Amino acid sequence: MTDGNGKVALAFSGGLDTTVCVSLLKEEYGYDEVVGVTVDVGQPDYEFAEAEETAEALGVEQHVVDAREEFADLCMQAVKANADYQGYPLGTALARPVIAKAILSVAEEEGCDAVAHGCTGKGNDQLRFEAVWRDSDLSVIAPVRELGLTREWENEYAAEKGLPVEGGDGGRYSIDTNLWSRSIEGSELEDPGTIPADDIYKWTDNPSGKDAELVELEFEEGVPVALDGEALGKVELIERLNERAGAHGVGRTDMMEDRMLGLKVRENYEHPAATVLLTAHEALEGLVLTQEERSFKQQVDHEWSQKAYEGLVDAPLTGALEAFMEATNERCTGTVTVKLEGGHCRPVSRESDYAVYSESAASFDEEDVAGGITQEDATGVAKYHGFQSRLANRILADAKKNAPVTDGGADDASGEADDAEE
Repeated sequence: MTDGNGKVALAFSGGLDTTVCVSLLKEEYGYDEVVGVTVDVGQPDYEFAEAEETAEALGVEQHVVDAREEFADLCMQAVKANADYQGYPLGTALARPVIAKAILSVAEEEGCDAVAHGCTGKGNDQLRFEAVWRDSDLSVIAPVRELGLTREWENEYAAEKGLPVEGGDGGRYSIDTNLWSRSIEGSELEDPGTIPADDIYKWTDNPSGKDAELVELEFEEGVPVALDGEALGKVELIERLNERAGAHGVGRTDMMEDRMLGLKVRENYEHPAATVLLTAHEALEGLVLTQEERSFKQQVDHEWSQKAYEGLVDAPLTGALEAFMEATNERCTGTVTVKLEGGHCRPVSRESDYAVYSESAASFDEEDVAGGITQEDATGVAKYHGFQSRLANRILADAKKNAPVTDGGADDASGEADDAEE
C-alpha cells in the first residue's frame, strides 16, 4: 500500500470487478489517481460505451487501446498450432497477454507506480496478467485476490457506495468477450448439473431447421486470407465467420475445465470462427504434411497450446515450438471447403499444390505405373508386417505346451499319505 500521491493503471472494463477496484484502490490502497486502461480485442461496441460512461461517473482518466490486429495475429498463430485446451479453442487465454502488454505500455507512458487487475484469486487470468507485468519495475496489485472479495460482497459494496455497475446480466454472470471467443460463467452455471438456458448464448443460434451452408477458405502458409474467394484482413475474416458459423449454432462448448491452480470449473464458451478455422486448417495439414510431420506436430501443438493457456506466449519454449510450426506451415497453402450444418462444422473438400497425395497411387481402379508401384509390390511388406509379433506368440505358445507338470504329482502324494493315516 502507498501513503498517498501514487498513480496506478487499472485493467478497466467498466464491469463490476473493475468498478469496485477503482474505489478500493483509493480507499484501501491509498492511491490518489487511478488510470483506467480499456484494451480493444474485439469486444462489442456497447461494452466500450458502458466503460466510458462508468469511467466518467467515477472520475477516472480512461485510455482505450486498439489491439485488435495484434490479437488477430496471435489468433493466427493459434490456427497454425491447431490450438485448443481440453477440447475447446483458446480465446480468453490468448487475449490476456495482449491486454497486459497494452496496459503496461500505458502505465509506463503515464508514469504510474503500479498496475492493477480485478481478477479473482481462483482463476487463471491473474497469472496471465502478472506473467507480463512482473517483468517490469512496477508494483502489481490484485484487490479482489488480496482482499478475498466475492461477487456478492462486490454487489453489496457497489450498492452501498452508489457505484455505477453493469457487470453483464446485472452481475449474474461473469462474461468475457473478444474477437475469438465469448465465455460465460458463474451463478447457476457453477453447478455442473444445471442445464443452461439458451439465452446465455449471444453468438450462436439454435441450429434447428437451418439449411446447410458451404464455406470456402483460402490459406497462405497456414494463415486464412480469403473467404469464398474474397480477400479479407484477419479481423474482418474472423468477424464474418463468427456471424455465418454462429447462425448455424457452430462453436458451442459446455465443459468441466481444469484450471492452472488445480480447480475444476464449469465453463461455457462460444467460438464459431475459431471452430471453423481450426477445422479447416487441420484438414489442410492432413493433405500437405507427411505422416511423420503430422504425428510430431501433434506434440508441438499440444505444448504450444499449454503455454498459451498459461499466458506464456513469449516463453523461450513457445518461440522454439513456433519455429517448427512455421516450417510445416510453409506448405499449408490451398483451399478448404467446410460444411456448416446442425451446429457442426466439417471439411468436405481440400486442394493444394503441396498435397502429399497421388490419386493414381491410392485409387482402387488403376495401377500407379508412373509412380513405379503395383499392388503386387505389397506382398513382401505383408509378409514382414507383424512377423515379430507372430513369432513371439508362437514361441510363448510352444513354451506353455512343453512346460513340465509339477503341481499334480505333489497333490497325489499328499492324498495318498492322508489315506494311509486313515
